[in-house]
Amino acid sequence: MEDFSKENKYLRAKDRVERLKKFYGNLTSYVIVISGLAVINYLTNEWVYMWFLWAAFGWGIGIVFHAIGTFNLNPFFGRDWEERKIKELMRDEDDIKRWE
Repeated sequence: MEDFSKENKYLRAKDRVERLKKFYGNLTSYVIVISGLAVINYLTNEWVYMWFLWAAFGWGIGIVFHAIGTFNLNPFFGRDWEERKIKELMRDEDDIKRWE
C-alpha cells in the first residue's frame, strides 16, 4: 500500500510540474509575441492607434484562465473539489457493490 501511495504522489507531482511548464511556456510566448506586436505597431504608426492592445487583451484573458486552472485559484471547481468528488464517487460505488 505504501508503494501505491508513493507512486500516486509521484504521478500527481509530475502532473503538476507538467501543468506549470505549459503555463510558463504560454506566459513566455505571450510576453514575446505581444512585445513584438508592440514594436511593429510603433514602427508602423508611432502609437497613433495601439492595435496591439486588442491582441494583448484577448490573449491576456486566456492567460488569466490558464493561471486559474494551473494554480488552483477556482474556489468552486478547483483541484480540492475534484479530489473530494472522486473520493465521494468511489465511496458511493463501494456502498452500492456492498449491497448487491
